[in-house]
Amino acid sequence: MLYRFREAQAAELGLGTRADRRPRMASACKSLRECERWRGEILREISRKVSKIQDSGLTDYEVRDLNDEINKLLREKRHWENQIVALGGANYRRNVAMVDDDGKEVPGTKGYKYFGRAKELPGVKELFQSKKKDEDEENQAANYYKKFTNQGPTYFGDLDEADGMLLAYEARAEEEEWEDAYSHLRTTLGLPADEPVPKFPRPSWSTTLVTISELAKSQPPPTTDAKRKAPDGDVDMADNEVVPAEDTSKRARTDTAAQNGTVSLSTMSPEEILKAQARAAAAFIPFFSPENLLPPKMPTHEETEAFILDLRKRALVDEYFGDEQQ
Repeated sequence: MLYRFREAQAAELGLGTRADRRPRMASACKSLRECERWRGEILREISRKVSKIQDSGLTDYEVRDLNDEINKLLREKRHWENQIVALGGANYRRNVAMVDDDGKEVPGTKGYKYFGRAKELPGVKELFQSKKKDEDEENQAANYYKKFTNQGPTYFGDLDEADGMLLAYEARAEEEEWEDAYSHLRTTLGLPADEPVPKFPRPSWSTTLVTISELAKSQPPPTTDAKRKAPDGDVDMADNEVVPAEDTSKRARTDTAAQNGTVSLSTMSPEEILKAQARAAAAFIPFFSPENLLPPKMPTHEETEAFILDLRKRALVDEYFGDEQQ
């Protein structure tokens, strides 16, 4: 009777016989039932040691040793769970994060873990406090920037010009700055003081609308197609020629477009398009002429080669005849 009691007590403590001891390598066990048994035994040891680490009578060294043993058992349990999965058993490895009462993930749940009184050891307590402090700072920063989200157009100033007061204030400020600048310029150039200050140049919307029809009036009329030209001797034959219906409709459309004063951009050269765009932009900017708004004239390939050749000739002349020229 005593032998059976000792045997049950040894099995509970994990101190069985040599043949009944847990294998050191989980991969050496090929029985799914035995793997489940050894995993249950490890869970009981972990539960017993976690209960023991709560004892306030343990020294710091004993608490550290118990915490190390628990982490070692957790690693061993993970090996047995991998072996159970390899043998076709249930998957006990669920990555479920440990959370506290507030629903936040408990620090120290990944990698090396701390249990019971191990969280109050010197150095460990400061670690948990620093992590909590960092989390509080992150939450405070998130709450600070959260109040700037989902703001309406009033917050971004999109409705500042709706009542017209801001535009009137800006107009007055522009006129005052214009008068100050003109008075400074008048003093610098020595102009008479009684000369009136010119008005601030403001673009007029009535003069800024430039249409293609207005640009077409300033352009020369397009030349007729070369295919429709005929010699002087064949004028009578051309008059008696029968014009197909398609050509008649095309001519009618072109004549109508010419009468309306519209010009297609496909019929204009790139230079004419650039000049038209410059004139349209100059209407919005009164102190620039259309010539100032044209893109710069780039040198051609031949001009660039001639310029480089001239520079090389000058370099050679300076290299070989520089002293003689002086």
